[in-house]
Formats: sequence, structure tokens, C-alpha cells
Amino acid sequence: MSADPTPASTEADCPDAAIDPITFAVIKSALDSIVDEMAYCVISTARSEIVKDVMDFSTCICGADGQMLAQAKTIALHLGAVPVAMDHVRQRYGDDMAPGDVIVLNDPYEGGMHLPDLFMFKPIFQGEELAGYAVAICHHTDVGGRVPGSNASDSTEIYQEGLRIPAVKLYERGRPNEMLFRLIEKNVRLPDIVRGDIDAQFAACRVGEREFGKLLQRYGGDEARRYLVALLDYAERLTREEIARWPDGAYSFTDYIDDDGFSDRPIPIAVRISVEGDRLIVDYEGSSPQVAGALNSTLSYTQSCTYLSVRCMLMGDVPNNAGVFRAIEVRAPEGSVLNPRLPAACAARALTGYRVVDAMFGALAQIVPDRVPAAGEGGNTVVCIGGARADRSPFIIVDMLCGAWGARPDKDGVDAITNPSQNMSNTPVEVMEAEHPVRIEAYELVPDSCGAGEFRGGLGIAREYHLLAPEAGLQLRADRVRFRPYGLDGGGPARGTHNSMRHDGRDAVEALPGKVSRRMVAGDIVRHEQPGGGGYGDPFRRAPERVLQDVLDGKITPAFAAREHGVAIDAAAGQVDLGETARLREQRPSSPDSTA
Repeated sequence: MSADPTPASTEADCPDAAIDPITFAVIKSALDSIVDEMAYCVISTARSEIVKDVMDFSTCICGADGQMLAQAKTIALHLGAVPVAMDHVRQRYGDDMAPGDVIVLNDPYEGGMHLPDLFMFKPIFQGEELAGYAVAICHHTDVGGRVPGSNASDSTEIYQEGLRIPAVKLYERGRPNEMLFRLIEKNVRLPDIVRGDIDAQFAACRVGEREFGKLLQRYGGDEARRYLVALLDYAERLTREEIARWPDGAYSFTDYIDDDGFSDRPIPIAVRISVEGDRLIVDYEGSSPQVAGALNSTLSYTQSCTYLSVRCMLMGDVPNNAGVFRAIEVRAPEGSVLNPRLPAACAARALTGYRVVDAMFGALAQIVPDRVPAAGEGGNTVVCIGGARADRSPFIIVDMLCGAWGARPDKDGVDAITNPSQNMSNTPVEVMEAEHPVRIEAYELVPDSCGAGEFRGGLGIAREYHLLAPEAGLQLRADRVRFRPYGLDGGGPARGTHNSMRHDGRDAVEALPGKVSRRMVAGDIVRHEQPGGGGYGDPFRRAPERVLQDVLDGKITPAFAAREHGVAIDAAAGQVDLGETARLREQRPSSPDSTA
């Protein structure tokens, strides 16, 4: 099954001569300001850590025809999913929308991504005429289902994952749908938190409605619409001009997810990018069939990951709007892990999306090698700990741990930073400990976790969670245990993921697999070590003084320096042993390992 690009507007729709460049720039900047103001509203009014601290949400404005005009600097992976969800809203309600209406959905098979992500659409009217939509998407702490957090990787069908909401009105002409609110509150474990985050989305949509209305009023509806059409065309034109400079041809890459938690079988994510003039065809033929676990990515999310990957490689100030999508056609086989059939589970689909981005970057590195970094940590890890305190009040921790960038063609990778596809933040230790019965025993960089290269990858991070409640359920969704983040141009892969648990009163450390669902009791300590980023370039080309500085900074050990870079460090003297370094470099392996 393929997703056809949105048809381009014609010259007659928006003749360039009719567009004043100053007004165009003002309207473009105004839209960016509106969506960012919506985002600030979410942060300042949300209740859950996953929204207000981790910042797992997005805001955007769409035109009357449903095309996305601007997205805030929030979760980049939501970028391409909005149009598909919008299509379902418009198909369901058509002309049955009025001022004061608010429509929500979370069903992955009706344009959503996974059940915790609730889409909210508020139609914007000028008088009686539909003028656009304010949109907010938030990842909610819990939407019911078999496990706290509603995000387990070991669910086997969507019916286990929580409350599934088709496109339905949450407000109708300003009146709340009390039945739907009651249904949500009765099906989630933390109704006050969930309701608070829904209210934050609603407040953000009202901000978008108000500010977009002011923009339309200032310029007049018809005049503003001409500029909005021009803005979409502008993004398309910049995208096509950029792609036209890329070499025509077909470029393939395959990356892997370790497993789905039910078998040891690797899950290939295969991509073929065809550059044809000023457009791209991205085909995922050869990727894994849909899997038993909850790693399946619906087509809307696969499209979103694809658009994001291409958008990351575009030079210049290309607007984040639907015009970019017109130059990209996405094909994913029906029944595959990237376009599953109902009732495939998809709560943990983000992991698959991250691997789509990694595979796309691997193929794009063959097209624009000067712009693409080596693989990062593989996307965030989700550590979910849920249960009851001693007083039986419920708690749910959904910690999305962000790690490291891979090395770049001319720079080292970055330590302890969000994945490029996310724009998220790690939950502050102080917040987690204040809100939940857990103590964070360690939050640190992991030495030697980087991939070696002329430019080294970023270091991975580790966290240890010490449970203080009587008991809880643990769901750990991690990857890159076997298939480590790849290096480029001779750079080495990063170290893989390590998970472990120390039980209360015992010294022994129990190794855990990448994907875990199990019980914890008071005193148990779970440790997760993320991978670092892959290296770029031959590690033996890294200047010895830079290797020495990494050792002095505690980022790598002397043993790593000798093994990976052929540099002998006299740790006591704090200097390079030149004679031993010369000997090591004479004895280097014939070719450094540059793949996972």
C-alpha cells in the first residue's frame, strides 16, 4: 500500500506576482509564533511529567482544507501523522462542524499513532466559515489497558492496550461531552492527571484559535488564504529544488530491531530511496512482516518518520508544513511491521519509528554524506514503573530516557541529548523523586559507550531506579543490545544496551533482556545503560591529543584508547606514550569494524 503525495497547488492558485515578500515573511513568522505559543501553553498547564517535563507533545495549525501550515518546535516524529488523522476527522464530520466543537481521536487505525497519543482538533471559524484547525497532541500517562502506562511492548493485540477512541466530539458547540469524559475517567488509572492534560490540550487549542483568528482578521480571510497557499507552495518548491540537486539513483540500507520480546528473531527495517529528479520514492519492501509484540508502526507513523528523516537533510529555512510532503512518496507493504493490519498491537511503535529514522539516515548518507551523522542511541528508552504506594494510592512513572548523537562528518557526537527525531527532555531527578516512591541512585554518562572514529560518538547515559513502594510492575522497552548503533565512513559501532536488576538485600546482579515486563518489590534497583552514538571516520586518524583529552575527561578509558585508537596513555603522567603509540599503530587491525 502506498501513500500518494498531496497534490501540488497550481500557479493559478497562487501567482507569485501577487505575493508581497514582506507580508509573506510576516505571516510565516506569525504562524511559527502561534504554534510555539500553543506549546508554551501546554507546558505551563499540563499535569503529568511526561508532558510538562519530558515534553512529549506537539502543537500545530492547519488550514481549512486540513493541510498543516506550521508545527511548533516539539516532537518532530508527530510532523507527518497529523495529515492522516486530519483526513479521518474531515471524513467523519465533513460539514458537521460548528464554532465551539472539539474533536479527539487516538485510534492508530484511524490516523493515530498509539493509544497514549491523544489528538485534539479545534475547528476555527470566521463567522460561519471554517478557516482552519488548531491541533494539539499529547502523550498521556495512562489510557487503561492491561498495564500501567498503557505502553507495554509485550501486548499482542490493540484491544489489550487501552481505551481506543475514534474521531468523536469532546465538545459540541462549546458544551462538553460528559459521557465521553466519564468514559475516559473510568478507564484510566490516574483520571485527575489525564483530565488535567486533556484540559491543557484544550487550552492550547483555544490559544491557537484566538491567535490564528487575529491573523485572519488583520489581513482578511481571502487575502490571508492566498498567503497560506503560497507558504505551502514555498515549502514544496524549496524541497524539490533541494532534491533536484541530489544524484539520481536508488540507495538502500537495512537496520535491525533486536527482537519483539517474544522470539530472538531480528526485525529488519529495509528502505530503498529512489531519487527521481525533484522527488523521492521511499519504499520499505523487504522489511519484517508485522510482529506479535507491540512494535508495529501504522502507516501514518511510518510516513511521519520518513518525512522527518528527509526534512533533517534539507538545507535552509524550509517551513515545517505539508508542502514538504508533496515531494515524497512513501510505500510500505500492507501487513508489514511498518503498515500492520488490525488488530496488531502498536503501543511501543516509537522504537520502530526510531529504527526507520536510522535506516533512512543510512540510505541518505549515500546521497548527502556530508550532512548525515552516524547512528545515535537508537531512540529513547521507556522505563515504566507503576503500582501503589503504601497508602494504596496509585502512581505511574513513564520515563523516556534520551541519550546520545552519533558522530558527525566534522564533529564528535553529543553526549546526553535528545534524539534528533524527538526534541524531548529527560525527567529531572528531583521531580521524579518528589512525585513518586522511587529514588534515583545513579544518573551518569557511561564511559567507553561511544563508537570510535576520527570523530567519536556521544556517550550513552545510565539511570538506576530504586523502588520504595511495596511493589510495582516494571515495563522496560529498550533495544540495541545486539544490533549496536552503526558508524559511518570507517567509524566503529557504539556499545550496546545493558539492563540489570539488583534485588533487595542481595549483592548479585541479574542481567535483563532489552524488553522486560515483570514485578518489582521494595528495595529492587533497576539499572539501564543506553548505547552511545556511532563513530565517524577511521579511529586511527583521531589525533592522539584528542584521545588523551577524552581519557582525562573520563569519557573513555586508557584500554579503550589503546584498543580502538592505537593510542597509549600514561595515566599517571597524564600524557601520551609516544613510543608505545607508534608500536600500537603499526600493529592495527587490517580494517576497523564500521558496522553493527
